[in-house]
Amino acid sequence: MVFDVHVFVCTNQRSGNERLSCGNSNGLELVAEFKKQLKDLNIQLKTRANQSGCLGICDYGPTVAIYPEGIFYVNVKKEDIQEIVTSHIINKKPVERLLLENAKR
Repeated sequence: MVFDVHVFVCTNQRSGNERLSCGNSNGLELVAEFKKQLKDLNIQLKTRANQSGCLGICDYGPTVAIYPEGIFYVNVKKEDIQEIVTSHIINKKPVERLLLENAKR
């Protein structure tokens, strides 16, 4: 199936490592919340949210990638999900404060 919006949430967990890990920072909770909010949408979009392996940028906090745009959000918290869904997925306006490119500055 082809999706209009596909959300990948890093749930990678590192063991015995001093580096941050998205899975150790509530990655599964974020996946569940995205699934819930996308299911509750009453719009004509085919959406999917699922776990992903390491996206390679865990140092920035819990990471979410949204396709087809290829936008990466970092340091995502559960309370940010409603804003991402409303602003990005429904209104096609990325949430600037959570964008990876803004975290690198």
